[in-house]
Amino acid sequence: MENITRNVKNIIKEIPDNVILEIAAKTRSADEIKTAIDAGAKIIGENYLQESENVYKKLGKIVPWHFIGHLQKNKINRVISIFDMIETVDSFKLAQEIDKRCKKNNKVMEVLIEVNSGREENKFGIIPENVITEIEKISKLVNIKIKGLMTMGPFSGNPEDARPYFKITKILFDEIKNINIHNVEMKYLSMGMTNSYKIAIEEGANIVRIGTLIFGERI
Repeated sequence: MENITRNVKNIIKEIPDNVILEIAAKTRSADEIKTAIDAGAKIIGENYLQESENVYKKLGKIVPWHFIGHLQKNKINRVISIFDMIETVDSFKLAQEIDKRCKKNNKVMEVLIEVNSGREENKFGIIPENVITEIEKISKLVNIKIKGLMTMGPFSGNPEDARPYFKITKILFDEIKNINIHNVEMKYLSMGMTNSYKIAIEEGANIVRIGTLIFGERI
């Protein structure tokens, strides 16, 4: 656990004050996650609902919880009962379903719109040229609040390869901010992981999702 504490503190020292460190907590134990939070990480990011539920029972709402995996419609009710934000809204249809379930539960869900910045056919997310149109539709939903954008970018061993995709997403982020759409606040730009977070920050990210650099390689 000392390694986790040291790793988190080292990351926080090197990132700007306006950048939020989000734990990519997939497969990690409650104790590991708690150690990272105690060391200064600000958000728990989880990919898998069942894992999240198990950890949540032990930790509760110690910091905000963000859902960062692909969300299936049949799991929305359980997701909105735990998470404070869904970072992976990738269609108007999914947003409608989230809105419908949140209305029944008297909740407004904060979301990020997932951008498929690399236009990869096998990846989720909205391709850049369709993002504004989809946001304009989603913005009319009462129980959803759009708070920004998220992107993964194509995976590469070379972090520099991610830069063009982060640039694309930041340009979109700024364009949407300038349009000033009702019920849309471009506050968060979630980009960058263990191998690419430094590049992402250079390109304007203010949330970085880091797992391996904190916890080590998954076994």
